[in-house]
Amino acid sequence: MRTLVIDTATAACSVALIADGVVVAALHEVVGRGHAERLVPMIAELPDGGKADAVLVDCGPGSFTGLRVGLAAAIGLGIGWGVPVSGYASTSLIAAAAFADHPDVPALAVVIEGGHGEVFMQRFDPALAAAPLASLKPDAALVALGGEFAVGSGLGRLAAFDPAIAGVDALPVAARATLLPPHLTALPPRPIYGRAPDAKPAAVKPA
Repeated sequence: MRTLVIDTATAACSVALIADGVVVAALHEVVGRGHAERLVPMIAELPDGGKADAVLVDCGPGSFTGLRVGLAAAIGLGIGWGVPVSGYASTSLIAAAAFADHPDVPALAVVIEGGHGEVFMQRFDPALAAAPLASLKPDAALVALGGEFAVGSGLGRLAAFDPAIAGVDALPVAARATLLPPHLTALPPRPIYGRAPDAKPAAVKPA
């Protein structure tokens, strides 16, 4: 059973081919906004062009454009290969990797860069049980964090308010999807935006 993992939710463009829980091949690049240009060539560099029995994709939260690039590719490949497509949350993957790297941490908060200067924040315990996802201004996130260990790409925004923040800058890495339990890799392949849209439909005037 081979699974192609696609992760474009953040500044990283990350792909991996996993067979029965073992990483066969993986590529990971920090591209900023270049996901659309790099994703398909990276998949093509994997063995057999990344051909797999299933596709797993990061659904967010994260970059609006990056999420859509990854999801479009995953769904397109799923249709073309006739294989199932499922998703996971970027926060879950970052948390799983952080607990693997820091096994003595009793709990942590994943903090990812969000839109409009905000950060996405979500707490996890070592069993990867998660608190609700929130989109917060950095100062509000620091108050909510309360000194807890933090991990993710949003730490730079928090450090501007508190340089002594305890945590590790990190991006999701597709190859580390092996750390996720099955129930966290069964999301429907649609975006988790993490905050309400800025544009709202105009109210319909009565006739």
